[in-house]
Amino acid sequence: MSLALRVFRAASFPLSGVSVDGDVASGTPSLTTSHRSLFKSDQSKTQPSTVTKFLLRRKWKEFLELRKSQENVILRYVNARSKETTGDVLCYVDTLLNLEIPTEEDKEGGKKRKLSESEIVSLCSEFLNAATDPTATSMQWILAIMVKYPEIQRKVYDEMKSVLAGEEEREEIREEDLGKLSYLKAVILECLRRHPPGHYLSYHKVTHDTVLGGFLVPRQGTINFMVGEMGRDPKIWEDPLTFKPERFLENGEAYDFDMTGTREIKMMPFGAGRRMCPGYALSLLHLEYYVANLVWKFEWKCVEGEEVDLSEKQQFITMVMKNPFKANIYPRRK
Repeated sequence: MSLALRVFRAASFPLSGVSVDGDVASGTPSLTTSHRSLFKSDQSKTQPSTVTKFLLRRKWKEFLELRKSQENVILRYVNARSKETTGDVLCYVDTLLNLEIPTEEDKEGGKKRKLSESEIVSLCSEFLNAATDPTATSMQWILAIMVKYPEIQRKVYDEMKSVLAGEEEREEIREEDLGKLSYLKAVILECLRRHPPGHYLSYHKVTHDTVLGGFLVPRQGTINFMVGEMGRDPKIWEDPLTFKPERFLENGEAYDFDMTGTREIKMMPFGAGRRMCPGYALSLLHLEYYVANLVWKFEWKCVEGEEVDLSEKQQFITMVMKNPFKANIYPRRK
């Protein structure tokens, strides 16, 4: 099972209250990827005109077919959830089914309507995209780092053995164990610093002339944050191009690092402030849990005769490995 598929199935539970079955899950990430590829190849489809639909009718037809497939998959679980009368778990779909928004005709907001099926599908798709793609990408970077630097992988494994002293035969690293794995967390934070899944955030537009850092940003001007460069700034980080998890441990330069940026902003892989990613804590939990268990159960080694290439390339809005990550995986003997 691919990393993206595993993360997708984990994200499906808070979405709809159930984990999607293997047959459906295996096809949905590829649907998501296909949608992104279409938008990347031709941005004109995001705001289609009559002329655009005619000139690009083949791609437009392909896009509509993908959209229909996406609706069929997501609505299956939305409809199943809507028929449930009881449930202890409040999931994202529940909030969408209960949501009422003002109608366009009623500007004062007195008359409200439910979300349409198409709107629910779009919001669910956005939820799954945000919960799957960045996390799976970061997981691949982390495992690639551990293959390239086996001493880091060994330290992560030794830390887990120490925490589970007397329980070495246990099959799984549990969620309650993660808080004791400080080196594992440091490795993940260092990877997010060095290889954030996105190098740019959603841009912001100023509503009036603004002086920012000594520069005048005119009204309606847009601002973006270079997340990738922040993590490599020598004014902020000591020896920034070196992968050094110790900087996030006690006595390290970023030991008290705050992911929300409340005290200071040294890096912002999930954004910062009021508009930072609302699911950052869930993403970190998934990264810690899956990486811990992948290293606990398997030893990851470089393919003979090859080296791990950490070159980057941008794929839609995500920064992925330029060359696909390959590794030999060996079950550990406890």
